[in-house]
Amino acid sequence: MDVNAPLLNVVDVEATCWEGQPPPGQVSEIIEIGLTVVDLRAGERLAKHRLLVRPARSEVSPFCTELTGLTPAEVAGGVSFTEACRTLAAVHRTGATPWASWGDYDRNQFTRQCRRTGAEYPFGHHHTNAKAAFTASYGLRRRPGMAQALTVAGLPLEGRHHRGDDDAWNIAALVLAVAARGDWP
Repeated sequence: MDVNAPLLNVVDVEATCWEGQPPPGQVSEIIEIGLTVVDLRAGERLAKHRLLVRPARSEVSPFCTELTGLTPAEVAGGVSFTEACRTLAAVHRTGATPWASWGDYDRNQFTRQCRRTGAEYPFGHHHTNAKAAFTASYGLRRRPGMAQALTVAGLPLEGRHHRGDDDAWNIAALVLAVAARGDWP
């Protein structure tokens, strides 16, 4: 990998969720982090990564398993949130590499969870809301969900929707579509 290439980390998280409100004492926590490395100059997705994160203050509900495919046993084998943040910073250089996510949910969830747990925020300040960039590039009036955006761009949905690594891979394809139009910020 060319260290001088204009790389971008595309991040997507999955978090504990419930049909309706969380049970008493539980909060939404990141349980999976998907990260795809994009070379904007070459127009390529270079690598796809996945980190499972063990929840500390919540449990994976049947609703969450149905949505994401992640089971309580699977995420129980994950790393702590603090360790996941350290891995992002050390292995994926997330503090120095610009990053993007589909909307602001992922950025906000990291901010909330870092504040709540005392973990060091793993990302730098250069974040791009890929949903906003896509909406502007395609001249849309409303910001589409990722799956709808893939249809608009004429791209296939690869893998399982609501799976962090697959969603990051698909969002990266949308980023590249925007970049190919000359509209990536």
